[in-house]
Amino acid sequence: KVTPAGMVTTLAGLAGTFGAANGTGSVARFYLPYGVAVDSATNVYVADSGNYTIRKVTPAGAVTTLAGLAGNYGSADGIGSAARFYYPYGVAADANANVCVADYANNTIRKVTPAGAVTTLAGLAGNTNSGSADGTGSAARFNSPYGVAVDSAGNVYVADTGNNVIRKGFPAISAPVIVASSPGFSGGQFSFNLTGPAGQTVVVEASSNLVSDWLPIWSNTFGVGMLPFGDAQTGVFSQRFYRARSP
Repeated sequence: KVTPAGMVTTLAGLAGTFGAANGTGSVARFYLPYGVAVDSATNVYVADSGNYTIRKVTPAGAVTTLAGLAGNYGSADGIGSAARFYYPYGVAADANANVCVADYANNTIRKVTPAGAVTTLAGLAGNTNSGSADGTGSAARFNSPYGVAVDSAGNVYVADTGNNVIRKGFPAISAPVIVASSPGFSGGQFSFNLTGPAGQTVVVEASSNLVSDWLPIWSNTFGVGMLPFGDAQTGVFSQRFYRARSP
C-alpha cells in the first residue's frame, strides 16, 4: 500500500516467500499475484494467479480465499472452493462489491459475488474456444483476456490481449413481463386483463394499423392480482390494435 504521501507498507504477504496460506499481514502467502482491485469499503481483491484463486484482503490485512482452491485449476462455476480458475490475471470490483475476473487461460470473464459465488459472465472455457466474437454469454469469445475494469453503470471493459482489442460488456437488462389474458367484450367495450409485477406501471397503447401511430390510451400500476382494462372508445374505430408495455 502506498499513501498519497508516498509512504509504502506491506499490507499482506512476506517478500520472497510464496504459498497459499490465509492469515493476517505477513502470515498470509500469495503465489504470483497479478491483478488487484479495491471496493468502496477499501477491501482489496487479488488475482492470485499462481494459486488459481481470488483472495480478499481487509483494510487490516486479514487475507481469506474468496473463490477457487489453491493448486487446483479449471473452469468450474460454484461457490468458494468449489469454483475453479485458470491463471486469473485481472480483477475489478463493482459498486456492489462483486468482483469481475479476467480468467486468462480459460478465455472467459468471470463474476464473484461477495459470498464467493462464481459464474461465467462471458466467453467459453478452453483453448479451442478462443476467438474474437461478440455476443451474449457463452456466445462471446476472447483470446487471453488480461485486464478488466467496471464503470459505475456496471459496464465491463476487457483488455483482450490476444486479440489486440478492448471489449465492452453491457449488464443484462431484466425487463418486467406483462401478460394480457381473457380478451373479449364487456358492457360494449373491448376488454382484457393484465398481470405484472407489483409496483410496476403499465401503459396500454393503441394503433389503427399495428405498424405506427401507437398512442397511449390508459395507464395504471400493478398491485396484487390482475388489472382489468376496457376501451371506452371501442365503437368509434372500425379496427384497433393494442399493446401493453412498461414505460
